Amino acid sequence: MKLRFRILLSCIVCVLLALLIQTFLFKETSSEMIYHLSREESENSLKNMQEEIYHFTGNMEKKMIKIYSEQDFISALKDDGYGIERLREDFYRRAYEVGAENFETSDKVMALYLYTMDHEIISTYRKATTPKHNYPVDIYENMETYNAGKVREYVESDETALLISGYYNTYREKDIIRFVLKLYNNSNRERKIGYVVCDVDSKVFTSILEKYCTENTMYIWLQSDSDRPIVSRGSLSEVDDGIYQVISEQIKAGNQASIESRSTQELFQAEQRKYNLTAYSLMPESILQQNQRALTVNLVTIAVVMVIVSVVLIFIVSSTITKPLDMLMQTIKRIAAGEMELRANVTKSDEIGELGRNFNVMLDQVEELKEKENQASLQLVQAQYKALQAQINPHFLYNTLDTMSSIAEVRDCPEVGMLSQSLSNIFRYSLNMKDPFSTVAKEIVHLKNYCYVMDVRMQDHVRYYYDIDANSLKARVPRISIQPLVENALNHGLRNKRGEKQVRIEAKVREELLEICVADNGVGMDAEKMNGSLRHSNLDYVEQGNSIGIHNINARLKILYGEEYGLHIESRIGEGTKVRMVIPKIEAEKENG
Repeated sequence: MKLRFRILLSCIVCVLLALLIQTFLFKETSSEMIYHLSREESENSLKNMQEEIYHFTGNMEKKMIKIYSEQDFISALKDDGYGIERLREDFYRRAYEVGAENFETSDKVMALYLYTMDHEIISTYRKATTPKHNYPVDIYENMETYNAGKVREYVESDETALLISGYYNTYREKDIIRFVLKLYNNSNRERKIGYVVCDVDSKVFTSILEKYCTENTMYIWLQSDSDRPIVSRGSLSEVDDGIYQVISEQIKAGNQASIESRSTQELFQAEQRKYNLTAYSLMPESILQQNQRALTVNLVTIAVVMVIVSVVLIFIVSSTITKPLDMLMQTIKRIAAGEMELRANVTKSDEIGELGRNFNVMLDQVEELKEKENQASLQLVQAQYKALQAQINPHFLYNTLDTMSSIAEVRDCPEVGMLSQSLSNIFRYSLNMKDPFSTVAKEIVHLKNYCYVMDVRMQDHVRYYYDIDANSLKARVPRISIQPLVENALNHGLRNKRGEKQVRIEAKVREELLEICVADNGVGMDAEKMNGSLRHSNLDYVEQGNSIGIHNINARLKILYGEEYGLHIESRIGEGTKVRMVIPKIEAEKENG
């Protein structure tokens, strides 16, 4: 029953996992599809709304362009000799006449202004001026309140399309929409002679926005680039109002409108194909998730039904599998109790039958393995004997070199004796790899033996300077890590050096770090290239085992202590090289002797 329970549980888990993955993927796919459909619908709605606004704006532009039919006024603007006082005297009612002749009541024109290119007011028309319905005589009388800075920026720019802007009228407590049209000299299209400012009631736009604000929780507004929101429609909660304020400030600052990923609102926008006016809308994600909830309930119901059906089927199928396995387990227990001659009774040709036959073959092979085990034991003893014998050879070498040293001293050959003794010490230290770590003191002793042998062998006179801090003598270092640095200095730095040859070895403790430097006055090298190569050193240099040079030491240090430790080279061509090794300072345990 244990195996049957495991099979049953495994199958149920697999079915559940498959259903969960299917449900999740289907949910994500459907959510994405619903989201794109809703987004496409919202964007199309905004585009349709923009088309209506575009037609209204186009009609307003055509009516404002009719001011060119005022030939006397246009001629006066073209004439540089016409002063502002004369313009105001001759055309003080021209704004009223243009507004009355060219615009209809449905256009909701509240005020009309005529300006020179020096932003001086020529004529003003204000409709039904009362304490409540009040409009400025000159939009520049309060730049910030009437958003006149945006008009001045547009007039002084090279933009040719009609400007759509707006401001909030504190008397009427509502938004006013503003259209600005530049006037040009017909004979010279690059010369601007003035401009017209037309302020209309925001109802002309809000009536259009209301048709497309279909949800109570939906919010739509119009806003030009780098300008304040012109008009809006809909309702927002306190939290969503904060989101709206952030987005409108982004647009006002000239940035791309964006919304945080964790926000509960979706942002949509549609630009207008000619004028500098973009429509934006905020829609709650809950609207997109309504259909998703119903879909999720259906998927969960289907998953529960499939699990119940799967459990019944799996229970039936598992019983046909576990019964032969139970019989095989009983046979195994009897064999484990000592009945080694017993074999499984195989009748079926399925996987379980194959398992029984292979089990019988395994039992037959066990007898053969017993004999092989005896032979392996004998071979192991022989291998251990050879290993012990191999340890004798290095000791034979040490003892021979010591004997040569003694004979040389007796026969008055001190140089040969010292050379033999140094070689003996080098081999003894190098081949003793029981502990991969040593101390600075032992490394310096090994280094001095090596330097003596190299001087005798190469007949080269190199001056060695040692500056070893007493606090560093007991510090642990990887075995044979200083001598290769000196070897590198001799082989590459000083080999082709003429004149006095020097090598300086320093070991100092700085706070919790041990710093070892080997410097020479040789020919130098490309330090930048070498340091770049050292930064890529890895375990491959150690595993290759071809040499114990700088790369090998650097790779070992990084493996032992971390990537922030290792070797660093400072060098100048023709002046010498300094190799610096930095590792953590760790005191070695006291040793007898």
